[in-house]
Amino acid sequence: MVVLHNHCLDLLQRISIMMDVASALEYLHFGYTTPVVHCDLKPSNILLDESMVAHVSDFGMAKFLDEESSVLHTKTLATLGYLAPEYGLEGQVSKRVDVYSFGIVLMETFSRMKPSDEMFKDDLSLKSWIEESLPDATTQVIDANLLGRQDEHFNEKLECISVIFKLALSCCAECPRDRTNMKDVVAALEKIKRQLESFPNISA
Repeated sequence: MVVLHNHCLDLLQRISIMMDVASALEYLHFGYTTPVVHCDLKPSNILLDESMVAHVSDFGMAKFLDEESSVLHTKTLATLGYLAPEYGLEGQVSKRVDVYSFGIVLMETFSRMKPSDEMFKDDLSLKSWIEESLPDATTQVIDANLLGRQDEHFNEKLECISVIFKLALSCCAECPRDRTNMKDVVAALEKIKRQLESFPNISA
């Protein structure tokens, strides 16, 4: 999670940043005749400018998909924890590997837990931890800086964050075909942001 000058970003700032990232991936996947797969999306490859606009960086591992195939094979592996299963096990590269990585980054952004945290071992991962918390124990996985029970519109904000986690999990489906594409991710995040903006004093 991005922290500036020891100041944690609030709820609206975080969703705005993730919308920027999602929009960048949507452009890479659908904005060219030849789709581009970033292949190594993670927080350290997301840069913020002075206006707090997020930019996806480091395209050293990016792959171009040709017109005849939506899947490539590679022996170059990306960062553990953000790696889609088919990419890590078989070297399969498609637009869906970026979707998976985005889902993990989305979970990390709103839980402030890295997939490499020491608590995640054996059968427990960031993904399964989030999954097991929904919908009844969402407060246990949210970054405590984001939401407190004293907050105005607590239940509504909690529901928005729960929807964000559900969206992240849909990005991280084990089967690539079951993952939400980035166009739908952008649309879902825009809807959540509009709802958050309707609440007064949204900043945490």
